[in-house]
Amino acid sequence: MLILFTCCIPYAFANDTVLAAAYKNHKSDFQIQGRGFVIKQLADDNKGSRHQRILIRLASGQTLLIAHNIDLAPRVKALKEQDVIEFYGEYEWNKKGGVVHWTHRDPKNNHAHGWLRHQGKTYQ
Repeated sequence: MLILFTCCIPYAFANDTVLAAAYKNHKSDFQIQGRGFVIKQLADDNKGSRHQRILIRLASGQTLLIAHNIDLAPRVKALKEQDVIEFYGEYEWNKKGGVVHWTHRDPKNNHAHGWLRHQGKTYQ
């Protein structure tokens, strides 16, 4: 019964549940795939490696910051509020909901390759 229930949970809900538990328990450093709605594009973080910063809201209501390294991957263009963006990267806890980074290929192949997907185009 548990296996059947787990297999039938919608994918986005299952990941929202994992992220909600990680946030509640202050867990970090694990790969996660999911999707959310763009709330706002924040100014780029230009300290060290440059990062495009995108604030999203998950279906659960939790907010999440995407920190996408634009020194290693192309910038996601033409983002608008309420657009859906999919992600695969590493989750890091913070008190505002968390951050997903490593949404690009690791040039040294020491880390799982991540990505962002917007309007059918993959950025990595």
